[in-house]
Amino acid sequence: MRVLAWTCCLLLALAAAAPAVRAAETGRATGLPVPRAVSLGAAEVNMRAGPGERYPVEWVYKRRGLPVEVVDEFEHWRKVRDFEGIEGWVHRSMLSGARSAVTIGKVRTLRRDPEDSARPVARLEPGVVAELGDCRDGWCEIRAGGFSGWIDRRHVWGAGAGDTGGE
Repeated sequence: MRVLAWTCCLLLALAAAAPAVRAAETGRATGLPVPRAVSLGAAEVNMRAGPGERYPVEWVYKRRGLPVEVVDEFEHWRKVRDFEGIEGWVHRSMLSGARSAVTIGKVRTLRRDPEDSARPVARLEPGVVAELGDCRDGWCEIRAGGFSGWIDRRHVWGAGAGDTGGE
């Protein structure tokens, strides 16, 4: 009888914990996955210390299309993280579901096909913001500065394995 009682208590505790686990995987305001990839949808975006206009502006982004990752939600505000790890709150109207990526590290080679031996198309400096296309087999198709081609996925930020976009 004691074993049955303990089993029932354990099952009830697990059932009660299940919604909390689910809440950590989806946004409280949208129900979309968190974290998820989005981009800045305006030429100038204020990042605030908290979710509201009463919080001070800590950073001003001036790069439309810059990829960011939504890591939390509160009403109309999204806590985002950029490729340098900077976090803060942005109004949802300043975000876009368009997929983008930014080159990281050193100068990178954009290639015609998704393989190391493919013909080079362009050389990209660190910090180049690009439209992100399909990613497969460790390569991502991008478009930047009038060029399009493939880049090693490890050389861009914004093309994470769990990126689903949205917003």
